[in-house]
Amino acid sequence: MTSKNNENMTFWEHLEVLRNVIFRCLAVWLVCSVIAFCFKEILFDVVFAPSKSDFVLFKGLCYLAEKTNWTSLCIGDFSVEFINTELASQFTTHLKVSVIMGVLVAFPYLIIQLYGFIAPALYQQEKKYSIMLIFCGTLLFALRVLLNYYIIFPFAFHFLSTYQVQEIVVNQISLDSYISTLLVLSLLLGILFEIPILAYFLAKLGLIDKPMLVQYRKHAIVVLCILAAIITPTADIFTLLLVTVPLYLLYELSIIIVSNSIKRNNIK
Repeated sequence: MTSKNNENMTFWEHLEVLRNVIFRCLAVWLVCSVIAFCFKEILFDVVFAPSKSDFVLFKGLCYLAEKTNWTSLCIGDFSVEFINTELASQFTTHLKVSVIMGVLVAFPYLIIQLYGFIAPALYQQEKKYSIMLIFCGTLLFALRVLLNYYIIFPFAFHFLSTYQVQEIVVNQISLDSYISTLLVLSLLLGILFEIPILAYFLAKLGLIDKPMLVQYRKHAIVVLCILAAIITPTADIFTLLLVTVPLYLLYELSIIIVSNSIKRNNIK
C-alpha cells in the first residue's frame, strides 16, 4: 500500500519532491560528465579502441587462429586515420561523448532516484515486480551495449573501413561518422534488448499471450532480420547474424516470460 505520508501530500508537495529528484539527477549527471570531460585521453582511448588492430577482440581471434591453425581468423595489423572537416567538430564531439559517458556512469543513481519517487505510490506486490523489471531491464541494456562495443561494432567497423571498390579509392573516415555510428548502434541495440521487458508488460495488460507469440514466430524472425539489417551498418552476413541471433533468442525468452506471467495470474 502507499505510505501514509505520501497519501497526505498535496499536488504541489509532490511536485516539489519531483523537482528535487530531477535536480539531484541532473547534478550527478553533470558531475559525471565533467569528470569524463577532464579525463579526455582515457575517454577517447576507450572510444577509439575498437578501431585498432590490438583491440581485445582482434587479439583474441589471432590467438585462436594460432592455436587452431585457422589463419583466416586473424585479421592482422591494420590502421585507420580519422579526419575532421569542421572547425568545432572535435570540441563538440568531446562534449557529446562526455555527456553520454556521464549518463552511463550515473545511470544506476538516476534509476534509484526515479524509483524512489514512484515507489510510495505502488502496492507491495507492484514494488517487488518493479524492482525485478528495473534490474533486468538495466542488465539487458548494459549487456547489449557491451556486446556491441566488444563484438558487433569492431567487426562492422573493420569491414567498412577496409572495404574498397578499387585500390585507387582511399577510405578516409570522418570523426563524426565513427562516433555517431558507435553511439547509435549502442543505443538502438540496447533498446532492442528490452524486448522481454516489453513482452512482460504487454502480457500483464492482456494484449499478448504465449499461443500468439508461438503462432507468429516465423513472422517475428522476418521482422527481426529486417531490424538487424536496418541497424547494422554493413551487409556482411556474419555481422547480421551477430545481431539477429541474440534478438531471436530474446524473442524465445519473451515467450517463456509471457507464459510464466500468465501462469502466475491464473494461480492468483
